[in-house]
Amino acid sequence: MPPATPELISPRSPRVQAARKLAKRNVRGKERLFLAEGPQAVREAAGHRADGTATLVELFTTPEAAERYADIIGEARTAGARVHLAAEEVIADISTTVTPQGLVGVCRFLDTPFDAILAARPKLVAVLAHVRDPGNAGTVLRCADAAGAEAVILTDASVDLYNPKAVRASVGSLFHLPVAVGVPVERAVAGLKDAGVRILAADGAGEHDLDEELDKGTMGGPSAWVFGNEAWGLPVETRALADAVVRVPIHGKAESLNLATAAAVCLYASARAQRATGGCRSRTHG
Repeated sequence: MPPATPELISPRSPRVQAARKLAKRNVRGKERLFLAEGPQAVREAAGHRADGTATLVELFTTPEAAERYADIIGEARTAGARVHLAAEEVIADISTTVTPQGLVGVCRFLDTPFDAILAARPKLVAVLAHVRDPGNAGTVLRCADAAGAEAVILTDASVDLYNPKAVRASVGSLFHLPVAVGVPVERAVAGLKDAGVRILAADGAGEHDLDEELDKGTMGGPSAWVFGNEAWGLPVETRALADAVVRVPIHGKAESLNLATAAAVCLYASARAQRATGGCRSRTHG
């Protein structure tokens, strides 16, 4: 049976134009909507709810992708999303990728109020302070999700959580854990400290060595890692807010680690230490 005929064949369609505008931050902020592209992100969006409300509100798909990912289309319809069959040129017009995968979803904002994160008494948190690259932000969010962190906080000096590159780099993790946005770093640190969370600033020039901290047994309690800009690290005033400034030891000849790699090492170190003391439980997927 041949694929169905697209109903949207022109990039000039009002629905297409409205979706395309979500590539701009000011439009996203006004509409409180963002784009999720590709099967993994759309699948996660279709299954996500916030306060009982479906996150995915609209889905554009080529007929070929609708056949290939029929289960995702079914989940989107179950979530109440409007599903549009669109020509490939329409998908290309909406998409922000060079090689679109045939699925582009329009989603509601899903960030969590900072006070709600504090009320949940998190044991492991990633704080992105001054992180300006959307790919780095999304990848750190993915690392936090994989390590079992219970929240991510983006400060007001960091990139937009809903930047298409950040959404893609999170590979669906954006839909897995609470994320607070626009929180001043001073407020983030003060609130987490009041909630009993130890603040660890990750910095290549830190006075504390991660291996030594693990050996001393100081990593088992609730922790928040503060990560800075990959190019110039954390400002002095931000490092001063931390309970400890910690460096990841370089045992070989590498000059340094990139932000996402360092974040993964730090978050997994805390997760391992917390599990050893009966804190975070490991979660495995078959």
